[in-house]
Amino acid sequence: MITRRDAPQWVKDSGRNATRTLGRLTADARMLPGFLMVGTQRAGTTSLFRALAQHPAVVQPNFHKGVHYFDVEYHRSMAWYQGHFPLRSAARRRAGDEPPLAFESAGYYMHHPEAPHRIARDLPGVKLLAILRDPVERAYSAHRHELMRGFETEPFERALELEPERLAGEVERIKADPQYLSHSHRHHAYLDRSQYAGQIALLYELFGRDRVHVLFAEDFFAEPEPVYDGVLDFLGLSRRRPDAFERHNARPRSPMPEELRARLETHFEPHDHQLAALLGKVPPWRR
Repeated sequence: MITRRDAPQWVKDSGRNATRTLGRLTADARMLPGFLMVGTQRAGTTSLFRALAQHPAVVQPNFHKGVHYFDVEYHRSMAWYQGHFPLRSAARRRAGDEPPLAFESAGYYMHHPEAPHRIARDLPGVKLLAILRDPVERAYSAHRHELMRGFETEPFERALELEPERLAGEVERIKADPQYLSHSHRHHAYLDRSQYAGQIALLYELFGRDRVHVLFAEDFFAEPEPVYDGVLDFLGLSRRRPDAFERHNARPRSPMPEELRARLETHFEPHDHQLAALLGKVPPWRR
């Protein structure tokens, strides 16, 4: 059987266009997310997304993992956003005896300077999942990812040197113009995205600690069952696990020079200490 993920690209594109058109026309009858996976990029979000999507009470967007409304598509309407989600009647049938929850995953939501504010304003009561990863490994993996996608041309060390210049003034431009799309802020923020403490602190400020669940990729990949159960408990869902947990994009220790690794670990040390103080626990890469 061909699944949605295995379908040819032209089938996916045709399906998405038809779904968007129908979705806009029937937006009022469709779900809005009860929770969002807000990041971070390259930290196991795909693995967690696919596990959650198998829960009968959880419904995902049609033909999408992430809609990216709150970061790069915010110039569109809320009806456009809601049109990406399943009909409430269909979601209730699938969920059975549990209230259905819609969700999406966009790894840029947590790092985008305006997205958390937009989410708090437009989705009152929504819960957030933030999965974090060793910041050194995340930065290296993000660079490799951007190289493969054609959004980066520089080697890793040179890209790190260029990051301050590339990001200079970009946050201010994003805040000044809702339609401004910053290529470098989205694709070249290797260090900045890995500085988690400030991002998590803002989520706590906007949503409250009881609506933000922080977990770690290292824990999820090492022992997925208890970590996943914790996510389900946070969301108020029954403990129904998938048949197996995928390790999508999970890779061994990155092959970077040890001198560079040590330099990056020193760079992230104060940020990690702030994160530990904020969460009340030491992240696994500092244990």
